[in-house]
Amino acid sequence: MHFTYRQLKVFEAVARHLNYTRAAEELHLTQPTVSMQVKELAEAVGLPLFEQIGKKTYLTEAGRELLMSTREIFDAWDRFTMTVDNLKGLSRGKLRVAIVTTAKYFVPRLLGEFVSRYPDIEVALEVANRDAVVERLSNNLDDLYVMGVPPPSMPLKIEPFLANPLVVIAPKAHALAGRTRVPINALATERFIQREKGSGTRLASERHFADLGMPMNIKMELGTNEAILQAVAGGLGIAVLSRHTIGRHAEEIGVTELDVAGFPIERSWYIVTPEGKKLSVIAKAFHDYLLQVREASNVSAPNA
Repeated sequence: MHFTYRQLKVFEAVARHLNYTRAAEELHLTQPTVSMQVKELAEAVGLPLFEQIGKKTYLTEAGRELLMSTREIFDAWDRFTMTVDNLKGLSRGKLRVAIVTTAKYFVPRLLGEFVSRYPDIEVALEVANRDAVVERLSNNLDDLYVMGVPPPSMPLKIEPFLANPLVVIAPKAHALAGRTRVPINALATERFIQREKGSGTRLASERHFADLGMPMNIKMELGTNEAILQAVAGGLGIAVLSRHTIGRHAEEIGVTELDVAGFPIERSWYIVTPEGKKLSVIAKAFHDYLLQVREASNVSAPNA
Protein backbone atom coordinates (compact mmCIF):
# COMPACT_ATOMS: atom_id res chain seq x y z
CA MET A 1 0.00 0.00 0.00
CA HIS A 2 1.64 3.22 -1.18
CA PHE A 3 0.57 6.66 0.00
CA THR A 4 2.15 9.99 0.87
CA TYR A 5 2.10 12.13 4.00
CA ARG A 6 0.43 14.86 1.95
CA GLN A 7 -2.39 12.50 0.97
CA LEU A 8 -2.96 11.69 4.64
CA LYS A 9 -3.05 15.41 5.53
CA VAL A 10 -5.63 16.03 2.81
CA PHE A 11 -7.69 13.00 3.85
CA GLU A 12 -7.65 14.03 7.53
CA ALA A 13 -8.88 17.54 6.68
CA VAL A 14 -11.73 16.20 4.52
CA ALA A 15 -12.64 13.63 7.19
CA ARG A 16 -12.69 16.31 9.89
CA HIS A 17 -14.84 18.75 7.92
CA LEU A 18 -16.74 16.15 5.86
CA ASN A 19 -16.56 18.81 3.20
CA TYR A 20 -14.10 19.01 0.30
CA THR A 21 -14.44 22.76 -0.14
CA ARG A 22 -13.69 23.57 3.51
CA ALA A 23 -10.74 21.17 3.50
CA ALA A 24 -9.37 22.83 0.36
CA GLU A 25 -9.70 26.27 1.95
CA GLU A 26 -7.91 25.13 5.11
CA LEU A 27 -5.06 23.55 3.17
CA HIS A 28 -4.84 26.39 0.60
CA LEU A 29 -5.41 23.93 -2.24
CA THR A 30 -7.93 23.79 -5.05
CA GLN A 31 -10.91 21.48 -4.64
CA PRO A 32 -9.92 19.34 -7.67
CA THR A 33 -6.50 18.82 -6.09
CA VAL A 34 -8.09 17.71 -2.81
CA SER A 35 -10.46 15.35 -4.66
CA MET A 36 -7.58 13.86 -6.64
CA GLN A 37 -5.46 13.27 -3.51
CA VAL A 38 -8.37 11.50 -1.78
CA LYS A 39 -9.10 9.44 -4.90
CA GLU A 40 -5.48 8.30 -5.18
CA LEU A 41 -5.43 7.38 -1.48
CA ALA A 42 -8.66 5.39 -1.83
CA GLU A 43 -7.15 3.53 -4.80
CA ALA A 44 -4.08 2.70 -2.69
CA VAL A 45 -6.30 1.41 0.12
CA GLY A 46 -8.49 -0.48 -2.30
CA LEU A 47 -11.76 0.66 -0.71
CA PRO A 48 -13.82 3.86 -0.84
CA LEU A 49 -13.10 6.22 2.06
CA PHE A 50 -16.16 8.45 1.72
CA GLU A 51 -19.71 8.01 0.53
CA GLN A 52 -22.10 10.67 -0.68
CA ILE A 53 -25.72 10.46 0.47
CA GLY A 54 -27.74 13.31 -0.91
CA LYS A 55 -25.69 16.45 -0.33
CA LYS A 56 -23.86 15.07 2.72
CA THR A 57 -20.48 13.34 2.84
CA TYR A 58 -19.89 10.46 5.26
CA LEU A 59 -16.89 8.32 6.17
CA THR A 60 -17.08 4.67 5.21
CA GLU A 61 -15.93 2.00 7.66
CA ALA A 62 -12.55 1.92 5.91
CA GLY A 63 -12.45 5.74 6.13
CA ARG A 64 -13.10 5.68 9.88
CA GLU A 65 -10.34 3.12 10.42
CA LEU A 66 -7.94 5.12 8.26
CA LEU A 67 -8.77 8.32 10.16
CA MET A 68 -7.83 6.70 13.48
CA SER A 69 -4.61 5.34 11.99
CA THR A 70 -3.82 8.67 10.35
CA ARG A 71 -4.09 10.51 13.65
CA GLU A 72 -1.83 7.94 15.29
CA ILE A 73 0.71 8.54 12.50
CA PHE A 74 0.44 12.31 13.00
CA ASP A 75 0.88 11.93 16.76
CA ALA A 76 3.99 9.81 16.23
CA TRP A 77 5.37 12.34 13.76
CA ASP A 78 4.63 15.20 16.17
CA ARG A 79 6.52 13.36 18.92
CA PHE A 80 9.47 12.91 16.58
CA THR A 81 9.51 16.56 15.48
CA MET A 82 9.17 17.62 19.12
CA THR A 83 12.21 15.53 20.00
CA VAL A 84 14.17 17.05 17.12
CA ASP A 85 13.09 20.58 18.11
CA ASN A 86 14.08 19.89 21.70
CA LEU A 87 17.51 18.75 20.52
CA LYS A 88 17.84 21.96 18.53
CA GLY A 89 16.61 24.06 21.45
CA LEU A 90 14.90 27.34 20.59
CA SER A 91 16.95 28.09 17.51
CA ARG A 92 14.55 26.35 15.11
CA GLY A 93 11.16 24.67 15.03
CA LYS A 94 7.49 25.49 14.61
CA LEU A 95 4.95 26.99 17.02
CA ARG A 96 1.28 26.30 16.28
CA VAL A 97 -1.29 28.49 18.04
CA ALA A 98 -5.07 28.67 17.54
CA ILE A 99 -7.08 31.60 18.91
CA VAL A 100 -10.68 32.79 18.87
CA THR A 101 -11.39 35.80 16.68
CA THR A 102 -11.53 38.42 19.45
CA ALA A 103 -8.04 37.40 20.60
CA LYS A 104 -6.64 38.58 17.25
CA TYR A 105 -6.58 42.11 18.68
CA PHE A 106 -3.67 41.29 21.00
CA VAL A 107 -2.22 37.79 20.46
CA PRO A 108 -0.40 38.67 17.19
CA ARG A 109 1.37 41.50 19.03
CA LEU A 110 2.41 39.09 21.81
CA LEU A 111 3.57 36.60 19.20
CA GLY A 112 5.57 39.33 17.48
CA GLU A 113 7.33 40.20 20.72
CA PHE A 114 8.06 36.51 21.35
CA VAL A 115 9.37 35.86 17.82
CA SER A 116 11.68 38.88 18.10
CA ARG A 117 13.51 36.90 20.78
CA TYR A 118 13.70 33.76 18.60
CA PRO A 119 13.67 35.02 14.98
CA ASP A 120 14.38 31.65 13.35
CA ILE A 121 11.28 29.84 14.59
CA GLU A 122 8.26 29.34 12.34
CA VAL A 123 4.79 30.35 13.56
CA ALA A 124 1.41 29.04 12.36
CA LEU A 125 -1.46 31.12 13.78
CA GLU A 126 -5.04 29.94 13.24
CA VAL A 127 -7.79 32.52 13.90
CA ALA A 128 -11.34 31.13 13.99
CA ASN A 129 -14.64 31.35 15.84
CA ARG A 130 -14.98 29.52 19.13
CA ASP A 131 -16.65 26.41 17.70
CA ALA A 132 -13.87 25.96 15.15
CA VAL A 133 -11.17 26.45 17.80
CA VAL A 134 -12.90 23.89 20.07
CA GLU A 135 -12.92 21.47 17.12
CA ARG A 136 -9.19 22.02 16.58
CA LEU A 137 -8.63 21.54 20.30
CA SER A 138 -10.57 18.26 20.33
CA ASN A 139 -8.39 17.04 17.43
CA ASN A 140 -5.15 18.27 19.09
CA LEU A 141 -4.09 20.18 15.96
CA ASP A 142 -2.08 22.94 17.68
CA ASP A 143 0.42 23.44 20.49
CA LEU A 144 -1.83 25.70 22.55
CA TYR A 145 -5.05 27.68 22.33
CA VAL A 146 -6.26 31.08 23.51
CA MET A 147 -9.95 31.55 24.25
CA GLY A 148 -12.27 33.31 26.67
CA VAL A 149 -14.72 30.46 27.38
CA PRO A 150 -13.01 27.04 27.38
CA PRO A 151 -15.31 24.05 26.78
CA PRO A 152 -16.35 22.61 30.16
CA SER A 153 -16.80 19.02 28.97
CA MET A 154 -13.22 18.30 27.84
CA PRO A 155 -10.21 17.27 29.99
CA LEU A 156 -8.11 20.42 29.73
CA LYS A 157 -5.42 22.44 31.43
CA ILE A 158 -6.81 25.99 31.69
CA GLU A 159 -4.69 28.94 32.83
CA PRO A 160 -5.82 32.59 32.93
CA PHE A 161 -3.24 35.08 31.71
CA LEU A 162 -4.93 38.35 30.71
CA ALA A 163 -8.04 40.30 31.75
CA ASN A 164 -10.89 40.24 29.23
CA PRO A 165 -13.52 42.77 30.38
CA LEU A 166 -16.81 42.71 28.46
CA VAL A 167 -18.45 46.12 28.11
CA VAL A 168 -21.63 47.60 26.65
CA ILE A 169 -21.02 49.49 23.39
CA ALA A 170 -23.43 52.08 21.94
CA PRO A 171 -23.36 54.81 19.25
CA LYS A 172 -21.71 58.04 20.43
CA ALA A 173 -25.05 59.86 20.16
CA HIS A 174 -26.98 57.28 22.22
CA ALA A 175 -29.31 58.68 24.89
CA LEU A 176 -27.42 56.81 27.63
CA ALA A 177 -23.96 57.95 26.48
CA GLY A 178 -22.19 60.01 29.13
CA ARG A 179 -24.49 58.95 31.96
CA THR A 180 -22.98 57.26 35.01
CA ARG A 181 -24.13 54.02 36.64
CA VAL A 182 -26.96 53.40 34.20
CA PRO A 183 -29.29 50.78 35.77
CA ILE A 184 -29.36 47.46 33.96
CA ASN A 185 -33.13 47.67 33.43
CA ALA A 186 -32.55 50.76 31.26
CA LEU A 187 -31.32 48.29 28.62
CA ALA A 188 -34.52 46.21 28.67
CA THR A 189 -35.91 47.80 25.51
CA GLU A 190 -32.60 48.15 23.68
CA ARG A 191 -31.92 46.19 20.50
CA PHE A 192 -28.82 44.03 20.99
CA ILE A 193 -26.45 43.03 18.22
CA GLN A 194 -24.56 39.83 19.01
CA ARG A 195 -22.10 37.34 17.59
CA GLU A 196 -23.30 33.96 16.36
CA LYS A 197 -24.49 31.31 18.82
CA GLY A 198 -21.52 29.50 20.31
CA SER A 199 -19.39 32.65 20.46
CA GLY A 200 -17.55 32.95 23.79
CA THR A 201 -18.54 36.61 24.18
CA ARG A 202 -22.18 35.77 23.53
CA LEU A 203 -22.15 32.85 25.97
CA ALA A 204 -20.65 35.03 28.71
CA SER A 205 -22.96 38.01 28.14
CA GLU A 206 -26.15 35.92 27.94
CA ARG A 207 -25.16 34.12 31.13
CA HIS A 208 -24.53 37.48 32.84
CA PHE A 209 -27.87 38.93 31.80
CA ALA A 210 -29.64 35.74 32.92
CA ASP A 211 -27.94 36.01 36.33
CA LEU A 212 -29.24 39.59 36.55
CA GLY A 213 -32.75 38.36 35.74
CA MET A 214 -33.05 40.22 32.43
CA PRO A 215 -33.07 38.59 28.99
CA MET A 216 -31.20 40.18 26.11
CA ASN A 217 -33.38 41.52 23.31
CA ILE A 218 -31.19 40.17 20.48
CA LYS A 219 -32.33 41.53 17.13
CA MET A 220 -29.29 40.92 14.95
CA GLU A 221 -26.49 38.35 14.69
CA LEU A 222 -23.24 39.16 12.89
CA GLY A 223 -20.20 37.00 12.29
CA THR A 224 -17.40 39.43 13.14
CA ASN A 225 -16.65 42.01 15.80
CA GLU A 226 -15.85 44.55 13.08
CA ALA A 227 -19.31 44.13 11.58
CA ILE A 228 -20.90 44.55 15.01
CA LEU A 229 -18.94 47.75 15.66
CA GLN A 230 -20.03 49.19 12.33
CA ALA A 231 -23.65 48.20 12.97
CA VAL A 232 -23.55 49.83 16.42
CA ALA A 233 -21.96 52.96 14.95
CA GLY A 234 -24.74 53.01 12.37
CA GLY A 235 -27.40 53.08 15.07
CA LEU A 236 -28.75 49.55 14.56
CA GLY A 237 -28.44 48.66 18.25
CA ILE A 238 -26.04 48.18 21.14
CA ALA A 239 -23.69 45.28 21.87
CA VAL A 240 -21.60 43.59 24.52
CA LEU A 241 -18.02 43.15 23.33
CA SER A 242 -14.57 42.66 24.76
CA ARG A 243 -12.85 45.95 25.52
CA HIS A 244 -9.96 44.58 23.46
CA THR A 245 -12.21 44.84 20.40
CA ILE A 246 -12.41 48.62 20.39
CA GLY A 247 -9.06 49.42 21.99
CA ARG A 248 -8.23 53.09 21.63
CA HIS A 249 -10.25 53.61 18.48
CA ALA A 250 -13.79 54.08 19.84
CA GLU A 251 -13.97 57.72 18.79
CA GLU A 252 -12.95 57.16 15.21
CA ILE A 253 -15.23 54.12 14.93
CA GLY A 254 -18.15 56.17 16.24
CA VAL A 255 -19.01 54.15 19.34
CA THR A 256 -18.73 54.67 23.07
CA GLU A 257 -18.65 52.47 26.15
CA LEU A 258 -21.71 52.84 28.38
CA ASP A 259 -21.29 52.99 32.16
CA VAL A 260 -23.85 50.32 33.10
CA ALA A 261 -24.33 48.86 36.57
CA GLY A 262 -22.99 45.31 36.62
CA PHE A 263 -20.43 46.03 33.91
CA PRO A 264 -17.81 45.39 32.84
CA ILE A 265 -18.21 41.63 33.07
CA GLU A 266 -14.86 40.62 34.52
CA ARG A 267 -13.53 37.73 32.44
CA SER A 268 -10.11 36.34 31.58
CA TRP A 269 -8.31 35.13 28.52
CA TYR A 270 -7.07 31.57 28.98
CA ILE A 271 -4.18 29.46 27.76
CA VAL A 272 -5.80 26.11 27.00
CA THR A 273 -4.10 22.78 26.27
CA PRO A 274 -5.35 19.18 26.35
CA GLU A 275 -4.76 17.64 29.76
CA GLY A 276 -1.45 15.77 29.82
CA LYS A 277 -0.16 17.33 26.58
CA LYS A 278 3.62 17.60 26.51
CA LEU A 279 4.70 20.91 25.00
CA SER A 280 7.74 21.28 22.78
CA VAL A 281 10.55 23.55 23.92
CA ILE A 282 9.22 26.36 21.73
CA ALA A 283 5.59 25.92 22.84
CA LYS A 284 6.68 25.78 26.49
CA ALA A 285 8.69 28.98 26.03
CA PHE A 286 5.67 30.78 24.53
CA HIS A 287 3.42 29.39 27.26
CA ASP A 288 5.79 30.74 29.91
CA TYR A 289 5.95 34.07 28.08
CA LEU A 290 2.15 34.37 28.30
CA LEU A 291 2.33 33.63 32.02
CA GLN A 292 4.75 36.54 32.35
CA VAL A 293 2.01 38.67 30.77
CA ARG A 294 -0.31 37.34 33.48
CA GLU A 295 2.06 38.42 36.23
CA ALA A 296 2.32 41.89 34.70
CA SER A 297 -1.49 42.22 34.44
CA ASN A 298 -2.21 40.73 37.90
CA VAL A 299 -4.59 38.04 36.62
CA SER A 300 -4.45 35.33 39.25
CA ALA A 301 -7.48 33.04 39.18
CA PRO A 302 -9.94 31.53 36.70
CA ASN A 303 -13.47 32.95 36.62
CA ALA A 304 -15.13 30.84 33.92
